[in-house]
Amino acid sequence: MNKEQLVDKARVLIEALPYIRTFFGKTFVIKYGGAAMTDEELKKAVILDVILLKYVGVNPVLVHGGGPEISQWMRRVGKEPRFVNGLRVTDAETMEIVQMVLAGKVNKDIVGLINRYGGKAIGLCGHDGNLIVARKHPGDLGLVGEVETINADLLHLLNREGYIPVIASIGSGFDGESYNINADSVAGDLAAALKADKLIMLTDVEGIFAEEGDPSTLISSLEIERARRMIAEGRIAGGMIPKVEACIKALESGVPRTHIIDGRSMHSLLLEIFTDKGIGTMVVS
Repeated sequence: MNKEQLVDKARVLIEALPYIRTFFGKTFVIKYGGAAMTDEELKKAVILDVILLKYVGVNPVLVHGGGPEISQWMRRVGKEPRFVNGLRVTDAETMEIVQMVLAGKVNKDIVGLINRYGGKAIGLCGHDGNLIVARKHPGDLGLVGEVETINADLLHLLNREGYIPVIASIGSGFDGESYNINADSVAGDLAAALKADKLIMLTDVEGIFAEEGDPSTLISSLEIERARRMIAEGRIAGGMIPKVEACIKALESGVPRTHIIDGRSMHSLLLEIFTDKGIGTMVVS
């Protein structure tokens, strides 16, 4: 590496310095899903980004889904996945698969990677310390839940002790039953409960487009009212609806900034947080 390349690296660090100073001691809730969870190179990049955030003084809280793996296991037992407005219809047998995949496999795989690469992670689901108490979703979706309360004190304790909480989106009902909760919704409620400084959604598109499927119409900053209008008009649809609704809920609960970014890009978290330009779509109040 020549001197010019070394100077370029130094410039990158200097550009990041104001952001490191601004975000020191702040909490970021990161929804981890999509291709970033299935591609091994991307997975490693996300894990290293999260560990770096912790070492520069940010408190990252990682919320993960696992939809493709759940669907894969459902098909293995002869069940065809079904969704309504981006939410998985969940009967009792599907709920067992959800718990097995999310809490038993995906969560522990992420925790293991963070620990392997030099971080300290603890895996949790809603049942642990009553972290996520849930109520049944009003729709005819089976064991699909909505967040009732979040035990924020538990997560603050883990953050203070240097741990990175990794949370599977399973809620605990009032009678101890398990509920499948959309991970985007959990991330929004966590950001609100923790009074986070940022909510960041990693997804499989560059952001939100003004014209569906046209990357040249990427919206860099989207106001709440326009977002609601786009949902009503069907221009934001499917799995993007819970992401945008989670951003709106977080903003209305006092979270200053919410972002929807492309998890398929290497180190997209660092590019969004520590560079002047940023990437993706920021949903703003």
